[in-house]
Parts: sequence; C-alpha cells; structure tokens
Amino acid sequence: MRLLPFLLLLGVPLLPMVQKRIDRRLGTFRAQHEVLYLWSGESIRRLTPGFENLMADVYWLRTVQYFGGERVFSTEKRFDLLIPLINITIALDPRLEIAYRYGATFLAEPWPTGAGKPQAGIELLQRGLTHNPSNWRLRQDLGLFYFFFLDDPVRASEVLLEGANISGSPEFLKTLAAQVLVKGGERETAKALWQKIYEQSEPGHLQGNAGLHLGQLHSLDAIDALNAAAAEFTRRTGHPPATLEELRRSGLTAVPSVDVAGTPFEYNASTGKAFFSPKSPLWRRELEKYAP
Repeated sequence: MRLLPFLLLLGVPLLPMVQKRIDRRLGTFRAQHEVLYLWSGESIRRLTPGFENLMADVYWLRTVQYFGGERVFSTEKRFDLLIPLINITIALDPRLEIAYRYGATFLAEPWPTGAGKPQAGIELLQRGLTHNPSNWRLRQDLGLFYFFFLDDPVRASEVLLEGANISGSPEFLKTLAAQVLVKGGERETAKALWQKIYEQSEPGHLQGNAGLHLGQLHSLDAIDALNAAAAEFTRRTGHPPATLEELRRSGLTAVPSVDVAGTPFEYNASTGKAFFSPKSPLWRRELEKYAP
C-alpha cells in the first residue's frame, strides 16, 4: 500500500526529463505537426509505464499551451493539433474531466476564439460520458452545447434531465432543462416539464419556482391569444382596438386581460399588442422581450 506514493514521489524528478524528450520530438506547438501524428496515447503508455496519469497531465498542459499560443500569438490561428493532443490526453487518462470539458470548449467556440468545430466538441463530451457515466457536469455541458452550438433545445433539455437523474446532481439541472425549452421557443414542452417539476417537488423554493414559470407561460399564451384577436379586430375595422376592454366587447376573444396572478396586462393601442406588466409578481426582466 506504501509503494504507490513512493513511485509517484520517485517519478516527479523524471517529469522535466520526459518533458524535454517530448519537446525534442515535437518542437514548439506550431512546428513539426507530422511528428505528433506518429504519437498516440498507447505509444506513450509503453514509454512511461505506471505514469499514465502523470503524462496525461503533461499532455493536457501542452494542449492548453498550444491552444493559448494559437489563440493569442498566431496570426493565422490554426488549431490542427487540438484534436490529436486531446485524444492523446484522454487516451492516457480517460477520467480526466477537465480535458473533456475545456477541450470541448476549445473545439466548439467559433473561430478565431476557438476551432469552430461544435460537433467535435459534442463528440468529445459524449466520449467523456462513456468513460465517466456518473459525471453530471459532463452531461450538463453536453446539454448546453446542444442548446448554444447546435440550436437544439429539445435534445438539450433531454440531456440535462438525464444529468438531473444522476445521484448527487444538483436540483437546478431540472430548472435549466425547462429554461432552455422556453428560450428555444418550445413553450408547450416547457409547460409540461415545469408541471412535472411542480408536481414532483416538495413545497418550497423549487416548487415555487416551477409555479412561477408555469404562471408566466400560461400568461404568455393569453397574451398571444389577445394579440391574435387584436390583429383580427384591426383587419376588420382598419385600426387596432383602443383598449383591451374594447377588444373584449367586440366578441373576438373571451381570454381574460389579466395574467395568472391577476395583474392586468398592459396594452399599446398604436401597435395593438398586449404585454406583461412590470407590476405583476410574475414579471421578470427576461419578459421585456415580449413588450412591443
């Protein structure tokens, strides 16, 4: 049981020597690309048996060095070595979380900030989950990558919910899964998810937050119905209704002109659009985008 710490201690002085040998073989991060492609994680395993994790750290540092060098100093900004360097790192240590999370970000960010390869970033996170199936952080990142880089809120929500089911994961993953659906325009699916969260939660903050979002979404449905009726009123009369009360008296809608909390909607008579009142307990700053 005492042998492993002794070997690790013994290996630390070897690190500079190994690093120098790698540097001689690879040159700087911008040179001799063809040499790197001759190397693999398995080759380095054979070269440094028992020190795979240590060498994974070395190669991860080289990956960060290469990425930073290309991003900051290179005028042409090419990231050709990024995937090979990451592949070597995770071949040496398949459980190195940081290599998957940051490596995927390096790959997915638009050029010239990153490599501009979001699909490669997602595939890297999926490989990470193959080796680390109980890592909720990797699943969280994967869900957000689907949302931000592939514009797929439905798949993003599914992945986030998978992460929420992992033992030890935080409750906010369920909330995040519903929020990406709303932001992606998937209102009906978002309502179903918030309803499920509400029903499955104990009385308290999480249930209250779910109730608030449900109220917002149902109120937005009412606003859409009022605005559709106002558009029909305008088509028939040649002008928008002066008030929501006039719209109601026209018989074109029976939708109440108040939100779920009972606060009257505000109304712009020049545009014929109803919108959330900032006085409502349901109002949040993100609802400003629905104002005309």
